[in-house]
Amino acid sequence: MSQSSPFFSIARAHAGAGGRAAAAALLLHRPATQLPPSIHCPRYFPLVKVSPARTVNSHLGLPRATLSSFANADDGSSAKPDASVEQNGGSELSGMAKAFHISPGMAISISVVIAFAALTVPLAMRSLIFHGTTKMKVLAYLTLLSGFYMAWNIGANDVANAMGTSVGSGALTLRQAVLTAAVLEFSGAFLMGTHVTSTMQKGILVTSVFQGNDPLLFAGLLSSLAAAGTWLQVASSYGWPVSTTHCIVGAMVGFGLVYGGVNAVFWRSLARVSSSWVISPVMGAAVSFLVYKCIRRFVYSAPNPGQAAAASAPIAVFTGVTAISFAAFPLSEIFYIAVLQALACGAIGAIFVSRAIKKQLGDLLSSEAEKIASADNTDVQQGGFDVAGPRGAQLQIVYGVFGYMQVLSACFMSFAHGGNDVSNAIGPLAAALSLLQGVASSAEIVIPTEVLAWGGFGIVAGLTMWGYRVIATIGKKITELTPTRGFAAEFAAASVVLFASKLGLPISATHTLVGAVMGVGFARGLNRVRSETVREIVVSWLITIPVGALLSVFYTLILTKILKYFM
Repeated sequence: MSQSSPFFSIARAHAGAGGRAAAAALLLHRPATQLPPSIHCPRYFPLVKVSPARTVNSHLGLPRATLSSFANADDGSSAKPDASVEQNGGSELSGMAKAFHISPGMAISISVVIAFAALTVPLAMRSLIFHGTTKMKVLAYLTLLSGFYMAWNIGANDVANAMGTSVGSGALTLRQAVLTAAVLEFSGAFLMGTHVTSTMQKGILVTSVFQGNDPLLFAGLLSSLAAAGTWLQVASSYGWPVSTTHCIVGAMVGFGLVYGGVNAVFWRSLARVSSSWVISPVMGAAVSFLVYKCIRRFVYSAPNPGQAAAASAPIAVFTGVTAISFAAFPLSEIFYIAVLQALACGAIGAIFVSRAIKKQLGDLLSSEAEKIASADNTDVQQGGFDVAGPRGAQLQIVYGVFGYMQVLSACFMSFAHGGNDVSNAIGPLAAALSLLQGVASSAEIVIPTEVLAWGGFGIVAGLTMWGYRVIATIGKKITELTPTRGFAAEFAAASVVLFASKLGLPISATHTLVGAVMGVGFARGLNRVRSETVREIVVSWLITIPVGALLSVFYTLILTKILKYFM
């Protein structure tokens, strides 16, 4: 794919006194500012209503790329690995500056502000002030920093689950994705993050084994946070998407096995977690394969692909919103009433999306319908799965519709991720703070609101400073993505995670999304998936738990010696 993509503006021409024959003209405007080599990706036209006097550029004020780049990528032409996606060896701040199109000085300023806040905000938190002695305050301060470190690395690695495909397909620019995810991740962590957690997260450790040995248990919790954070940081530096849940589980298993013995670990829970290495990517790949094949069969091969895309959007939204409402929202305890409530939510979502599409693309849809109706022959191939796909204005409509839906699904996944995965950092942190307060004997621990906000801030900080690395892997390095492919992967991953969690199956959101992206690639041919990238990712998955365990043992060994002077 070319390293320079021209801007295009769209003009509608009205012809004929008695009819509304509108045509989409692609006019060369000016060269687009490119992303840095490590995250270069094509971009598509957003759903905006444009006129001759008001171009796409004037709507957003941000660069957009040519639709032809997507058409070329989707017409069966070879998708060769882009050497530009290799990690660059420059400084981290330089990479951050290039990623967000800001000056190195601005990148340094942002990093300094984040570091200053991370070091000073805990000093004003009640979780620290309420500890009486100076030694206890120091330990509480170190605990809060450990939790922030883990949350920072969650943001740097795991947030790509929600935004990676959107950036890779061009539905969002990297800057837009990070700003959107920052708001939604923090909101999810603060508003939806659980305020109550079990004493030992994930049901991995048998807590009774450590009864009466609070210093050792405290050291194990801090070591688990540090170990999981360390491995996440290593993985993020290479752009490997790994599971944060597996990181913290591996760290706790290592601590429990070495310092508590074989009976300190729930081995059945560990087996369930390990099985998700296979279950998650296989299910994600299978569902995304089917979704993308359906898109090619019922949208790309339709006589009017744009109309077919516009008609399929409300159906997809109705299905997704209904399922999400039934599985995740607090509905009525009476089954049939809960079903009706979920269906109502789905219907509202479908109506909203249908009206939005008609408002933004109505004129263009009517124009294309008139063209097809008046044409004696059509260039669109019908029947079968392997079709060339739409071109020109039809391509604009198809990518506009699916890009819009992909952004909506990414926003939901980002919000849900903040509410769910913040517990990987905040759960052990809250348990460690409760040990310092002497209230860890209860079965459940109440997490203060300020601690949830602290975790949300850590996720946002990590996303801002390092998130672009894993986003590049998800969005560009596995297979080439467009809005249709990105939507298929995002929709499949969300569906699998939702239903697997509802059924109690062991699942990993990270592994599911990676599998879903691979499934979209396989739907286009085995050679469309970059085996080298997949091999690196799978290896990183396999060593996550063992590495987390070893690091946890090492950190615990050091901390137990240090804590002799404090506890």
